[in-house]
Amino acid sequence: MMLSLLRRTGAVLALLLAVPALHARPAASDTVLIVVSGEGRDHGKTRPGFEMDEFAQAYLIFRDNGLAVQVASPRGGPVEADKFDPKEPFNARVLADPAATALLADTRATATLRAADYAAVYVVGGKGAMFDLPADAALRTVLGTLHDQGGVVAAVCHGPAALVDVRLADGSLLVAGRRMTGFTNAEEGVFGKRWAKEFPFLLETALRERGARWEQAPLMMPKLVVDGRLITGQNPYSTPAVAEAIVRATGRTPVARTPWRDEASMALVQRLLDGEGDAVKRELASNRTGYHDQLIGVLGYYQLQAAHDDAAVRDALAIMQLAAPYMSEPQLPLGIAQAHWRLGEVEQARSVLGKLLETHPDMAEAKQLKDTIEG
Repeated sequence: MMLSLLRRTGAVLALLLAVPALHARPAASDTVLIVVSGEGRDHGKTRPGFEMDEFAQAYLIFRDNGLAVQVASPRGGPVEADKFDPKEPFNARVLADPAATALLADTRATATLRAADYAAVYVVGGKGAMFDLPADAALRTVLGTLHDQGGVVAAVCHGPAALVDVRLADGSLLVAGRRMTGFTNAEEGVFGKRWAKEFPFLLETALRERGARWEQAPLMMPKLVVDGRLITGQNPYSTPAVAEAIVRATGRTPVARTPWRDEASMALVQRLLDGEGDAVKRELASNRTGYHDQLIGVLGYYQLQAAHDDAAVRDALAIMQLAAPYMSEPQLPLGIAQAHWRLGEVEQARSVLGKLLETHPDMAEAKQLKDTIEG
């Protein structure tokens, strides 16, 4: 009889406990709002949108750390990302998550939001963010009010464009006097040529003009800046650090995880630049699947294009040489030869160029460099 009573009592208690759970909404302290641009069309071909990598990585980190997520855009409704690799593990996981895809298929309009409903707002980048986010008065209000109420305001890459004209309750600019970062003018000069001429402003320039204390890493290297409850990241490769900083700002310790391939590759490059050359080379050779050697090579090549002094040229050269054994693209040895030439290392440049022209005798840029060296 006693056992029967306990069973009935247990069943009733379970039912009573389950009823409120059916109607429960996550507390504001447990909810992060992700804001994305709604500009995107044709995967970025006719109009730029948001960066899926920056959404997916942050979304997964938030959810894996017990945070609820909502997604908003200026107009609401479905949004479209620029072209991305759906096979990357973080993107594949999000695409297979019905809750995540539903959020992107029906984003909340920023005009319907209440700052009090969120612990943090995270603004995703992508070139579309330069167009609709700075012009969104409702978003500016949410961001300013959230910060006034003690919440976290965060953005990555072009996402800080949404912060440029945000004002706090006392009328001051949110960014004035604050340490922060975002997509740099140097990065824009290399990667933003198609759309930058249409931007209302260059992000770095606008934030500096408004009093931000700008910080940056070398071209496309990760950079996280935390100034109180203002959290910013320089470029797409800064996303995991930004997301985990948001998790920490909500009072949580981020759960342990295995870094994604691109994330691990950038960390490997930083170790190279910190003087661990031999160890880094052995690590890459023994774990090709854990790193993205093509990304490493491209990073070095573009850092060379942006280099303004010998130290930056040497760093770019070291990065390209790290990837060289695993890349067949002729642009990489061309870049290596150019770096040697810029450093005055004529014989090394001539040697690399000679081998390149043996396999690509008609490569115009290589022949032009050879003529310059021999001239």
